[in-house]
Amino acid sequence: MPLCVYNTLSRLKEPFLPLDPGHVRMYVCGPTVYDRAHIGNARPVVVFDVLYRLLRQLYPHVTYARNITDVDDKINARARERGSTIADLTLGTTRDFHADMDALNCLSPDIEPRATAHIGQMIKMIGLLIERGHAYEAEGHVLFSVASWPSYGKLSRRSQDEMIAGARVDVAPYKRDPGDFVLWKPSADDLPGWDSPWGRGRPGWHIECSAMSQEYLGQSFDIHGGGQDLVFPHHENEIAQSEAACGQIFARYWLHNGWLMVEGEKMSKSLGNFVTVHDLLGQAPGEAIRLAMLSTHYHQPFDWTAEGLRAARTTLDRLYLALRGVTGIAPEGEDDMPEGVRAALEDDLNTPLAIAGLHELAGALNKAATDAEKARAKGALLAAGRMLGVLQQDPEDWLRWSPDGQGDGLDEAAIETLITQRLAARKAKDFAEADRIRADLLAQGVILEDGAGGTSWRRQ
Repeated sequence: MPLCVYNTLSRLKEPFLPLDPGHVRMYVCGPTVYDRAHIGNARPVVVFDVLYRLLRQLYPHVTYARNITDVDDKINARARERGSTIADLTLGTTRDFHADMDALNCLSPDIEPRATAHIGQMIKMIGLLIERGHAYEAEGHVLFSVASWPSYGKLSRRSQDEMIAGARVDVAPYKRDPGDFVLWKPSADDLPGWDSPWGRGRPGWHIECSAMSQEYLGQSFDIHGGGQDLVFPHHENEIAQSEAACGQIFARYWLHNGWLMVEGEKMSKSLGNFVTVHDLLGQAPGEAIRLAMLSTHYHQPFDWTAEGLRAARTTLDRLYLALRGVTGIAPEGEDDMPEGVRAALEDDLNTPLAIAGLHELAGALNKAATDAEKARAKGALLAAGRMLGVLQQDPEDWLRWSPDGQGDGLDEAAIETLITQRLAARKAKDFAEADRIRADLLAQGVILEDGAGGTSWRRQ
């Protein structure tokens, strides 16, 4: 079946028909680098990583651009709070973001433009908007004139009153219309600023993505993605200013992942449920965090729970146990995505159904009788896992993972010593001692599994 995606612009699930089947182009809004990434930031990165993996399977060439916003009032405020320079803050936070996303097995985008490296392109686009009557200068600001663009609101489908309320606009005497939004604003001497025809200043948030996407993907491209929270005003404003400046359709498909909650409540520092990826990585492997996020369809709201994370880890334990059972067998067909998983992902990235496919493939691997059957089943499971960004580790590394590398103070050498002592007790027919050692290890989170090849172990 052809790839189908839910297009926020049309409110329909549509077949994906790229402008150029030989080169698919996708832009996703990236982080504003002023703090550690939380799970709400991570969800779109994981979601669009799966889409990127799928597109690379289906098309000969894909360009995926995801920006870094490194000029923003939140950055300025955080730098003041920390007594840090803006450059040090943004460089350090970008480095942390990359490390966290790497831990979630997210592929790097092909292009990762920084806003501060594209000020010239933003100034040029703002100049075009002024020339074409879609923007105006007022008291050192340049603003987009919403009234000049009749189709404004076509993405969010909000009324004028709803858009004004949703944009949280400031009442400013220099605005012609309350809904007009800032393209350029003046900068004081202690803030980042660049020379422009309208004086020293810095760009508004929305113009950044329009200028950077056009620079690398062209005036019209295939997919624009991000979180549901960006539909209005950010993506609505991107469409208006881009199409007004260039006279072409901006992005043809708009994909948005749903809202994120934590244990049934909105995530908030004031509620004490603000969860960063960095903190979670101290509690669980990155693949478990990733699978937990993919357990809900991307378009739906997602409730992050401790139970959901435990369930994801248990699922991966089962899958890795199946792979551990065929460690000595080379996989066959590892480059061929299984049809069931492919069909699930082509149906608007139905990752819950694709995860169900992983269970079926692991079951087939466990039932395989001959080495040839095991090789094919192993290859299929690994291929499916790679599309979802899981099963990327050696099974032993996964099954022996612990937050601090030692697991409640019991390191691997100590575990192996106790296993040896248990084996000696069994040979001496001291089964009470052997059972005591097993129980002691279990109490410390270590599960022993006896098999024809000896005793293996894993952590709970």
